[in-house]
Amino acid sequence: MDAHISDAVGRPDLIRLDGELVCLRFETMKVVSALAAVRHLLDTGAVRRGDTLVDSSSGIYAYALALACHRYGMRCHIVGSTTVDHTLRTQLDVLGAHLEQMRPTADLKLDQSRRVARVREILRDHPDYHWMRQYHDDVHYLGYEAVAERILAETDGGPLVLVGGVGSGASTGALAHYLRKRSVDVRLVGVQPYGSVTFGSEHVADPEIIIAGIGSSIPFGNVRHDHYDTVHWVAFDAALAGSVDLLRRYAVFAGLSTGAAYLAARWERGEDPGRTVLFIAADTGHRYVDTVFGRHREAARVEDLAPRQVRGTDELVLPWSRMSWNGSPAPEAAVPRERGGGRR
Repeated sequence: MDAHISDAVGRPDLIRLDGELVCLRFETMKVVSALAAVRHLLDTGAVRRGDTLVDSSSGIYAYALALACHRYGMRCHIVGSTTVDHTLRTQLDVLGAHLEQMRPTADLKLDQSRRVARVREILRDHPDYHWMRQYHDDVHYLGYEAVAERILAETDGGPLVLVGGVGSGASTGALAHYLRKRSVDVRLVGVQPYGSVTFGSEHVADPEIIIAGIGSSIPFGNVRHDHYDTVHWVAFDAALAGSVDLLRRYAVFAGLSTGAAYLAARWERGEDPGRTVLFIAADTGHRYVDTVFGRHREAARVEDLAPRQVRGTDELVLPWSRMSWNGSPAPEAAVPRERGGGRR
């Protein structure tokens, strides 16, 4: 029996969809990360019960940190994106978290940098607060070790293709790290939106981009570029087609980043037959009922979609591009000024 709801919310499901195609489905993925991070900080004396934890979030991490604070008796202060919806605002309020939400802006890139700037202002006024630094502190890798062990057990340690949105870098990077540490042959495939600096697509704009959380307009220290073998860039329309097909074909109701990862995973299965292809579903589809699933009749058939194979980021085009990354270093614009400590 679970001791707290966060245990149940953070526990993923492994679902074999079709042959070698497997979905690692979370209700809210970053609960795993936030719980382990807060527990580690308490165990090491970096924070104490009753302290205030602060961070920036586009949504999922805000809920995860609020749950972790609820469980461990901490205070929670979130600087939230304009994309945080009414349902999440209400949950955070009832859980006792303090949310500062950015004013609407026509440019989500500005939203992200403004959030981080606001966190720094809060820390100047409240130096006793602890900044979780989900984008930079690799304490957020820790929670994925148990998930990696479960994947290892349920796939019998065979060769894997792991596909997922890159985001802060913690989930895909940590899972690949811990699986490789256990001698699993893993090919890591990262999924990005256009316009993200992380893998050098900031010069390509997607006019409908709302895939919050898997790209970035600022450098992230938790992304280990040399972990990644392949990168897919997926535009909104293609990701929408993936999300709708995943629900229609397999009854898996998941978010837009999952639709993008599913699309990439389907392609990688054909590129690397014989390997189990596992893609990450980071959250449910409830945030996207109107913007994605309400448009299901206009979704393209996934069978009609294919990525453009590119040799460099200067060749990227919408709606879908694929590139062999081969463990290359970070693009210059994606190199952060600070990185987290080496806890792994």
